[in-house]
Amino acid sequence: MINRSFTWLSLVVTVTWLLSLSLGAAAGPVTPAAHNVALVGQIGGTSYAVAVAGHYAYLGVGPRVVIVDVADPSDPTLVGQTAPLPDMVRGVAVAGHYAYVAVYSVGLRVIDVANPAAPAEVGFYDTPGLAYSVSVAGGFAYVADGSSGLRVINVTNPAAPAEVGFYDTSGAALGVAAVGDYAYVADSNRGLRVINVANPATPGEIGFYDTPGQAMAVTVVGSTAYVADRYSGLRVINVAAPASPTEVGFYDTPGGARDVAVAGDHVYVADEDSGLRVVNVANPARPVEVGFYDTQGFALGVGVAGSTAYVTDSSRGLRVINVANPAVPVEVGLYDTPVYTESVAAMEHFVYAAGRWSGLRVIDVTDPAAPVEVGAADMPGPAVDVAVAGHFAYVADLESGLRVIDVANPAAPVEVGFYDTPRFAQGVAVAGNTAYVADGDGGLQVIDVAVPAAPVGVGAIDTPGDAWDVAVAGSYAYMAEENGGLRVINVANPAAPTELGHALVDAWGVAVAGNLVYVAAYSAGLRVINVANPAAPVEVGFYDTPGTAFGVALSGRYAYVADGSSGLRVVNVANPAAPVEVGFYDTLGNASGVFVVGNIAYVADEGGGLLILRFTGEDRRVYLPLIMR
Repeated sequence: MINRSFTWLSLVVTVTWLLSLSLGAAAGPVTPAAHNVALVGQIGGTSYAVAVAGHYAYLGVGPRVVIVDVADPSDPTLVGQTAPLPDMVRGVAVAGHYAYVAVYSVGLRVIDVANPAAPAEVGFYDTPGLAYSVSVAGGFAYVADGSSGLRVINVTNPAAPAEVGFYDTSGAALGVAAVGDYAYVADSNRGLRVINVANPATPGEIGFYDTPGQAMAVTVVGSTAYVADRYSGLRVINVAAPASPTEVGFYDTPGGARDVAVAGDHVYVADEDSGLRVVNVANPARPVEVGFYDTQGFALGVGVAGSTAYVTDSSRGLRVINVANPAVPVEVGLYDTPVYTESVAAMEHFVYAAGRWSGLRVIDVTDPAAPVEVGAADMPGPAVDVAVAGHFAYVADLESGLRVIDVANPAAPVEVGFYDTPRFAQGVAVAGNTAYVADGDGGLQVIDVAVPAAPVGVGAIDTPGDAWDVAVAGSYAYMAEENGGLRVINVANPAAPTELGHALVDAWGVAVAGNLVYVAAYSAGLRVINVANPAAPVEVGFYDTPGTAFGVALSGRYAYVADGSSGLRVVNVANPAAPVEVGFYDTLGNASGVFVVGNIAYVADEGGGLLILRFTGEDRRVYLPLIMR
């Protein structure tokens, strides 16, 4: 006898599957994977690349291209920006009134920049690999496509880019420069490859030079190729005979050479560990450094126009550096962006983001679709967590302890006090006049902040693991420890905190509701711990998220998990014994923190910046009537 319910269920599943296929076929450009979660707004992100044309700098910021007017280098001014693209911007080239953008996992995007105030995507071609760099010449875009080598794309019709040829290099193509009949590819651990593209349909390698390091980027001037060879510095290679490139000189920069630009007798190297390095190559056989400017963060990209160098910096966005005197580069301007977001807190219509190297950023989300940064405060150390109470933000600043920032005027946040914790302040929670700091291997620090200008340590307890996060409810602090699990600590007497019990989970983030503690347990996903008996916490349920769970926040019957490379996961915990995922949004960066207000989740996506996401609700089940015989 046929099981009619099974047959009916199979029919519904099959129809749903067919519908998903038909919808997917018409979906058009790739967008981040999502279910029941929608992108509302986005701001910031890591800046990997910059191109300069005229008096504009075209800057990759996370998933956007940002156009900055640099006519006055001392006052870089935002003119316009694209909507978020489907992945991180890794390379930018400008030709005519189009910007050609290498967008990591989705290949080439063509942006019309004729009106810089309203740049708009007009075409795309999804390359098979990971797009790191792009160069444009003669109606063709040459894309360095990682393990898929060099892709040659006809862009004479910008609305319909079409691949006409490719060459699968032996390494991973990370950088490209197209000059005349040749494309020069920085091919990672396979050095410099010279590809003949006289016939774009049949590109072929005709020569190579195996550099000693990791070729990241290349620029060609005349018969010389300049290669950023990461930890082997700058390599100067004669390509007058393309079939037999020959190294004629090198300069070993102090860090990792990531990008390179040339103007006259000087090469400008973005050196990830030591900023901008200026190297004189008047004698190519003896390159010599003549000057440098140590940017605050990691220098990732560089462009030069006239006497000005433009450096993308992992901590602050775009640094504008005057190199009229190459021996003494001087920063003259800064286009400051929230480039990296590690943790977030929200109050009223402001979001407070801990930006690691870029301090505390204050973002107005009155219009969540168009978040705007209104203020920032530098921190002495890496800002990794933030809590807000009243008109103060409390920042966990690693080796610089707890910093207290007055945010009464969001446009001008100012530090008013600090407490130097013994180890590494990694997490912070505030209840009343007391701040609780997860202090790495220094355990829990209890700090009186009744006088914000003069925080005073009143108690501490040294727990066995590495304290990452802390949440407080009533008389208890719940501390998440890597290798030490969840620690339940009685703080009724702040001067003498006492551990009552613990649960052995690999805890990185923690949130509390009633007698249940929700733990972001890294590779073990979300764990639900019953603490009704604080002396004997017991796990009652779990959901193994697909990524690495770093943070968790609660709203109603849902737990929102910052799940690393798997983005935001929304888990229904109405039945704590059987949590079930009901939504997700696969962010572009690495989701490390989340703060939720109602159904709006503010996600700290590290290099992807700050994302504002809306949980749209669970799927509604549709029951079709059974046809009775």
